[in-house]
Amino acid sequence: MRRLHSGFEAMRTFGAFTSSGKSFYAEVRGDEAHLLAKPYWLGTERTGEILPLASLQIGVPVAPSKLIAVGLNYADHIAEMKRRPLGTPLIWLKAPTSLLAHQGTIEIAYPDHQTDFEVELAVIIGRRAKNVKADQARDFAFGYTTGEDISDRDLQKSEKQFARCKSFDTYTPIGPFVHAEVDVADLEISLQQNGQVKQSARTSQMIYSVPEIVSFASQYLTLLPGDVILTGTPSGVGRIRSGDQLEARIGDWPPLRNGVRNAS
Repeated sequence: MRRLHSGFEAMRTFGAFTSSGKSFYAEVRGDEAHLLAKPYWLGTERTGEILPLASLQIGVPVAPSKLIAVGLNYADHIAEMKRRPLGTPLIWLKAPTSLLAHQGTIEIAYPDHQTDFEVELAVIIGRRAKNVKADQARDFAFGYTTGEDISDRDLQKSEKQFARCKSFDTYTPIGPFVHAEVDVADLEISLQQNGQVKQSARTSQMIYSVPEIVSFASQYLTLLPGDVILTGTPSGVGRIRSGDQLEARIGDWPPLRNGVRNAS
């Protein structure tokens, strides 16, 4: 695997798609999808088939064995949550069944609860990683995408661990695509709710960088190709309600857009 490059000149883009009832992974090149023989994190060999991107439905771009979340990784968010820095990354697991594709609808499990949006940079693991050093960790990341960590605050405040309050179906929007060979050390990260900017920061404001997070997680968990790590949210988190439209952005990547409704 090649090392990451700075800027966007060498960036490659991958995704999951559906067409005529068939699901597949592809590399996005301009307005075309070049189909792959296997999930991109396992290899990027093309089948030779090319389809127009506009004709495809975008799916969840990842299929992780583990979905790892990091909390309290921006100082302003720590302050707004009235918490204190822990001195190490705070990690927990979310259910992979919580993943939601671009243009999918977030379904609020308990409409009477305060349920918040949180935009986050997500890391896609590309190689098996165990006890990785921070200065080598970039070589174990295949690429990156935009994610959200939807959170039921009522449950979060009443329980000592965060898995349940953040693992309801649809509570992890992600995508639309995964971007490889790109430097994510200092990118703009933002979220708009109904056209109004609610969160705005830069990834350089993270307390723990991507290499530090990957290294830390690999000391306790064996990271497998396709695993996802959400790296924490900046300040400005807020409540979602049925009818909302959310748009999450990182750098110049295509935005992640999702609607909101109450679960039936």
